[in-house]
Amino acid sequence: RPPRSTLFPYTTLFRSSFLSSVDHYFDKAASLTKHPKGLLEQIRTCNSVYSFKFPIRTTDGYQVIEAWRAQHSHHKLPVKGGIRYSADANEEEVVALATLMTYKCAIVDVPFGGAKGAVKINAKDFDADQLQRITRRYTAELIKKNFIGPALDVPAPDYGTGAREMAWIADTYLAFHPEQIDALGCVTGKSVGQGGIRGRTEATGLGVYYGTREICESSEEMQKLGLERGLEGKSFVVQGLGNVGYHAAKFFTEGGAKLVGVAEYEGAIHKPDGIDLPALMAHRKETGSILGFAGAADLPTREAGLEIECDILIPAALENQITSANAGNINAKMIVEAANGPVTSDAEPILHQKGILVVPDVYINAGGVTVSYFEWLKNLSRVRFGRIEKRFEQAAYDRILSLVEKETGRPLSAEERSMAARGADETDLVYSGLEETMISAYHQLRETAAKYAISDLRTAAFVNAIDKVAVSYMELGIFP
Repeated sequence: RPPRSTLFPYTTLFRSSFLSSVDHYFDKAASLTKHPKGLLEQIRTCNSVYSFKFPIRTTDGYQVIEAWRAQHSHHKLPVKGGIRYSADANEEEVVALATLMTYKCAIVDVPFGGAKGAVKINAKDFDADQLQRITRRYTAELIKKNFIGPALDVPAPDYGTGAREMAWIADTYLAFHPEQIDALGCVTGKSVGQGGIRGRTEATGLGVYYGTREICESSEEMQKLGLERGLEGKSFVVQGLGNVGYHAAKFFTEGGAKLVGVAEYEGAIHKPDGIDLPALMAHRKETGSILGFAGAADLPTREAGLEIECDILIPAALENQITSANAGNINAKMIVEAANGPVTSDAEPILHQKGILVVPDVYINAGGVTVSYFEWLKNLSRVRFGRIEKRFEQAAYDRILSLVEKETGRPLSAEERSMAARGADETDLVYSGLEETMISAYHQLRETAAKYAISDLRTAAFVNAIDKVAVSYMELGIFP
C-alpha cells in the first residue's frame, strides 16, 4: 500500500509532483486551522473533471486530441481559470492548477471558484486554421456539458493561448447562445475590440510588480534579508520572457530595479551592470535568441540562469523549475513566483534554510485573474470603465484648480493643468484596482501570519484562503 497523507488518508502519492506540492502546502496550512476535517476535505477536493477526446482533420489525415476542464470548487460561481495548449499537459496538472485558482481567487477577494483547462497539443505544430478548429471544437465540448458560461465557468488565456483563442471561444459560445445578453462574459482575456479590457495583457506582470514593490517597502521583511527598503536599485533575474516575464521585467526596470540576468529555453545570459530590456527584445526578435546579446555573458546552460547572484529571482516560465536538486545553488534573496508552481515542496525547506524569502504564486501572480474579474464585470455591465465619470471628474478638478489659481494668484501652465485635472480612463481604473488588490492582499497575509504565528508567506497564503473558503461554505449552511 502506498504512503498516505496523515490529514487525508485517501490521498496517495500516485500524483504528479506539482499536485503533490499543492496538496502538501494545503495539508500544512490546514493543520494550523480549527476547521472540521470534513470541511477541510471538501475545500481540498476537486469537484469535477471533464476529460474528453475529439478528432481534428489535418493535412496528414485525422488526429485525436486529448483535452480537460477541471472545476475545483463551487463555493462561489462562476469558476475561473485559464486554458493552456501544451504537449506536456495532463489531468493531474490541470487539477493542480484548478486547485491553485480556488485559493488564488480567495486570497485576492475575487468571487470565483477555481478551474483550469488544457488541450494536449504543441500549438506550434498547427497553423491558424487548425488551431481555430481545435479551439472551437474544444469550446463546443464544454458547452455540451455546461462547463462554460458567464454564470458557470469563465476560461481565460494561459500557456500557449491568447486573445485570439479567447475570441474564438466567445464567438463559438455566442453561436450556441445568441439569446444570452451576457454571453461575452463567458471568457476573459479577449482583445479590447472583442469585449476585453484595457490592461489585461500586462495584468499578471504588473501584479507581480505591485506585490513585490509592497513587500520591498516592508522594513521588517527587508531587514531579515539584509536589504535596503524599496525596490529601486535591487538586482533581479527573470526566467521566461513570455507575456508575464516580459511585463514583470518591464515594470521592475521602470520602477528602478536592475535586470542582471535572463533565462529562456535557448539558454541564459548574465550582465551584472544591467540589461537593456528593449534592446534585448529587439536582439531576440532579430536573431531568434537571447544568446549573443552585446555585453552579456552566455551561460553554459539555461538552468544556470536561476543560479545568478541577485536580490530577486523571478521564475516566470513553468512549474517545477526549482527543485531539491538545484535549490542549494540559488543565490537570490527573494524568489517571486510569477509562474505557477515553479518551486517544488521539497525545495522550499532548503530555500528557507538559506534565508530566502519565497513569495508564493498563489498570491503574487493573481494579477491576471483580478483583471479578468474586472473584464467579466465590464461584460456584464456592458459599459467601459471610466466612460460615465471621466469627463465629470475632469471638469470638477478643473473648477478646483481655477479656485486655487484665483486664491494664490499663480496661474497654472497648460501642462500642469492637464496633469492635475485629468479624469481616470479605463486603464487608470484597472491599474488602480489591481494595485489596491495586490497591496491589500499582502497585508492580509501579514495579518494571517501574525495571527497563526506563521513564518513563511506561502503557509500564510494557504491558511488565508482556507479560512475564506470555509466561511463561504459555512454561510451556505453546508457546514454549520
